[in-house]
Order: sequence, then structure tokens, then C-alpha cells
Amino acid sequence: MMSTLLSNAQRAEVLTQALPYIKRYTGKIVVVKYGGNAMVNENLKQQVMEDIVLLWLIGVHVVLVHGGGPDISELMNRLGMQPRFVNGLRVTDKETADVVQMVLAGKVNKTLVNLLEMKGGRAIGISGMDGRLIEADFQDEQLGYVGCITRINIQPVNDLLQNGYIPVISTVGCDSRGNIFNINGDTAAARIAGALGAERMILMTDIAGILLNRDDPSTLIPEVTISQIADLQRSGVISGGMIPKVDCCIRAINEGVKQVVIMDGRVPHAVLMELLTDEGAGTMVKGDGYTYDA
Repeated sequence: MMSTLLSNAQRAEVLTQALPYIKRYTGKIVVVKYGGNAMVNENLKQQVMEDIVLLWLIGVHVVLVHGGGPDISELMNRLGMQPRFVNGLRVTDKETADVVQMVLAGKVNKTLVNLLEMKGGRAIGISGMDGRLIEADFQDEQLGYVGCITRINIQPVNDLLQNGYIPVISTVGCDSRGNIFNINGDTAAARIAGALGAERMILMTDIAGILLNRDDPSTLIPEVTISQIADLQRSGVISGGMIPKVDCCIRAINEGVKQVVIMDGRVPHAVLMELLTDEGAGTMVKGDGYTYDA
């Protein structure tokens, strides 16, 4: 493992090696879906915020889309409410929808905005209800107020980017009847990235990426094209909770995002490793025929 004590010459070499990647992403939009263990672990949270501010300082237009499932469950438990899940999705009755709104649009969103500001960035937090950014409808009767996205109104995000802010978006949606919906974070990030025509979308997860053997991180698949995904699903390599994540990747690419990366958010500074080094991180999902032109 490289020593943390670098000489000035080594620091200069690191920056020089990052130059082609800085040139590639400066002025481009990168959407980061932030959740999982990286959100719970305080040290990792600090490092993710540092990564985002550094990217912002070199001119990358970063959009941070976040979840907050553990915080929602914690508040529900404190209120004597029992969290319930169906196929990995939180059953959201009217009371739970109120908790989701309080936690995501309130506590979690504003905590992240404050951290980004403390690290030297300029951030503004919004929810999917602001400017009707995320319009939704009921997804499944048994899930209650879990929303299926019907429309993305991207103008509020563009306005923030054009004025030099880091948009921090909580995934709470709404409809014209005043209903509030709990929206899957990966799905929201994919739709937002597509509407922005983002250069790259990063999904931070609790695994290394797509693995040939889910119990062996050394079997990571570094790159996969859309046409290869069906074969990996048929063979069982992509299964369980990875299926909806990969579906979100495919949707983002079909809507115009150039590359999507599923990465392990538990790795320190994984975002910078992915964007500014040769090594990268996680599994890159890309369209067939895409060529990397850094």
C-alpha cells in the first residue's frame, strides 16, 4: 500500500497524472447517487464530501442525489413505527411518507449541504418536490406511497448548476393532487442524469460492483456493455438487488448518459479514484460501440 507520506515531487506527479482526466470532466456534468454504508460511516461521509468539493473546484458540475434509508428506519423506530419491506421496497403509508419527507428533505439533505459548505463548496439542497422536479404516481397498491416517476422537470437543477452551485437532491416526489411519494434513489438518479445528458453517473453501493462470484471481490467485472448484461442475468451473475441497479444503468444510458459506474462506496475516495485515475473503481456500464476518448 502506498505510503501516506508523499514527497512534494510525488504529489506533483499525482497531479500531473490526473491532468487528462481533469480536462475530460471540467465543464461536464457528473451525477453521484450517494447512499449505502458510505452514508452511515462518518469518516466515509467526510471523504465523499471532500471528493465532491474537489471536483467542483476543478470545474466539474457535480449533482448529488441521495437516499437515507437507515435514517428513516431510525426515526420510525423512535416513533414506535415498524418499518416494513416488500421485495426490498419500503412500504410507505401516509404516516411513513411524512417521516420520509422529514428525514430526506430535512435532516439528511441539509446535513449534506452543510458538510459541503464546510469543505469549501457552494451547495443548495432541494427535494423532488421543489419546482416539481420529480413528478410521480402510485407504483403498486401494496407499497402505498412509493412513487413511479412520471416526469422529470430538470430546470431547477440546471438553474443551480448555471449559478455555480452543487445541487443536493433528496428523492421525494409529488403529484398534482398533493400526494408525496418515496422514490427509489437509483431510479431518480438515472432519470435526473438522463435529463441532464450527464457525462457520467456514479452509483455508490455496498459491493465492489458486478462480480462473477458475488462472494469474491477479486472477480470484479471492470466493464460491461448493455448487450452483455442479458447474458450475465441469464447465467445468474447479475441477480437479486443488482438487477434493479443494472436496469437503472441501462435506462440512464438509453436516455443519453455516456457512462455509468457501479462502485463500492465503502472504499475511501472512490469517487476521485474513478474519475481522476487510471485505476478507476467498480464496474463501468456503457452502451455498445462506446469508445473512451480521454
